[in-house]
Amino acid sequence: MTTLYGISNCDTIKKAKKYLTDNNIEFSFHDYRKDGISKEMITTFSQHIDWEDLLNKRGTTYRQLTEEQKQTLNKDNTLALLVEHPAMIKRPVLIHANSYYLGFKAPQYDEIFSV
Repeated sequence: MTTLYGISNCDTIKKAKKYLTDNNIEFSFHDYRKDGISKEMITTFSQHIDWEDLLNKRGTTYRQLTEEQKQTLNKDNTLALLVEHPAMIKRPVLIHANSYYLGFKAPQYDEIFSV
């Protein structure tokens, strides 16, 4: 089963969903805001994707952190922040065939799904 994780109003999520739909790839979508997020989920993500890569430093939520928060980020406090502020998770996270992928680029998805 293929699962796409993210926030439904994110443009990158929309592109990934369109790609999957256009290529007839069955998937389920987990919206962090509607379906929730847990420490266990983020911990599992971080076992497959480096915690520093999971952190979206380009978003508004990250930019609103204090300088002290940004300077003292480590795996534990970052994972806690990601649970508290799902918008700070880089999107999308894709799980396919027990492998974890981050972000969306059509050529990457072509390789993943051998389209």
